[in-house]
Amino acid sequence: MQAKEIKDRLRSLIEEADSIDPSLARRLEEINRWVKDIKTGSLTAKRFVLLFLQQIIRDSQILLALKTLDSEEERKLYYDRMTPTEKYWYGYLFPKWLNESDTKFYIWKKKLMAGEFYHEDAGIIKAIATEIIRRQGTFWYCYVADFSMGTDIIASSRLAKPLCIQLTTVSDEFSQEKSQHWENTMKNWGIERGLFLSFNPTDTNFVNQIVNVLLYNSDQLRTGVYLKFSL
Repeated sequence: MQAKEIKDRLRSLIEEADSIDPSLARRLEEINRWVKDIKTGSLTAKRFVLLFLQQIIRDSQILLALKTLDSEEERKLYYDRMTPTEKYWYGYLFPKWLNESDTKFYIWKKKLMAGEFYHEDAGIIKAIATEIIRRQGTFWYCYVADFSMGTDIIASSRLAKPLCIQLTTVSDEFSQEKSQHWENTMKNWGIERGLFLSFNPTDTNFVNQIVNVLLYNSDQLRTGVYLKFSL
């Protein structure tokens, strides 16, 4: 989707959402004000801004499709076609983000627009996602969860219980402040359990180790537990 098409689609989604989901319309209007005066060529050059906008448009379209279904039975059938991690995002976390204040949103929008985000861990995230899927788990990644909710990955295993995971290469010795901030973020967003996972990127087997831990804890971690784990 090109920059001009994205701008046009944002405006049309605002109109569509206005009578269906006012909280979505408000958030989309906030995003629209952020990008509407950026020239198309300049916006095209901002890769991560475009990727974020594409994610928001996709998420908004899916949420509106759910909201406009005629019956609970139809909504259930729609959700049943999703993976457990998609269902958790569209059924809980994304609506929560739309309805609640996000104190980090202004900060990370500014960083995205200024080109201060490089997604240096994209290759690691992709490798982890590939391994999760190979083991018949499910996986979700999006900028809102990453930047606002302290969640690099949402994953689920055999029991289809999505778990929010924060990955870090910071060692235990230096991670206490970061992990406490992460736990506070989890609780602020009503995320009832989470995994803060420290790993060593120089270990040749770290992807398998990460996936072992997150899939096990997806099934086993109790509600109300925010586990700090170091590989």
